[in-house]
Amino acid sequence: MRYSHKLSDAVHILAYVVIYHDADLSSAAIAASIESNPALVRRLMGLLRRAELLTTQQGSATPQLARAADRISLLDVYHAVEADTPLLHVDDKTNPACVVGGNIQATLRAAYVAVQDAAEQQMAAITLADLITDILQREQQKNRA
Repeated sequence: MRYSHKLSDAVHILAYVVIYHDADLSSAAIAASIESNPALVRRLMGLLRRAELLTTQQGSATPQLARAADRISLLDVYHAVEADTPLLHVDDKTNPACVVGGNIQATLRAAYVAVQDAAEQQMAAITLADLITDILQREQQKNRA
């Protein structure tokens, strides 16, 4: 099973832009931090720009947050890069002649909607500023050790 890293990579990009605001903010530099490629970074930055979370200027490696980090939630970033993709997925190929196979899809869909709603409420409560603060605190703890 493949997992999407778009959300974590998008948060990584936004945090990098804030923390390294005076450094090289090129897609190549950010990609090196993510250990990915610059094309992926540019694609994600495009999604973040369309969602009005990031501003960029063509030909200039000077991305900036479109609003304060404490006004960008994890849910905002999720919606920007995952659109309407749910967190959990039901296997649609089950045996309808079986009691479990014939009913599991509807049962799980109802449960997954509840999980999605709860997750989105939690994501709405977590800001980019919270995440950046945690990153910087962890770095300070590593430096003290």
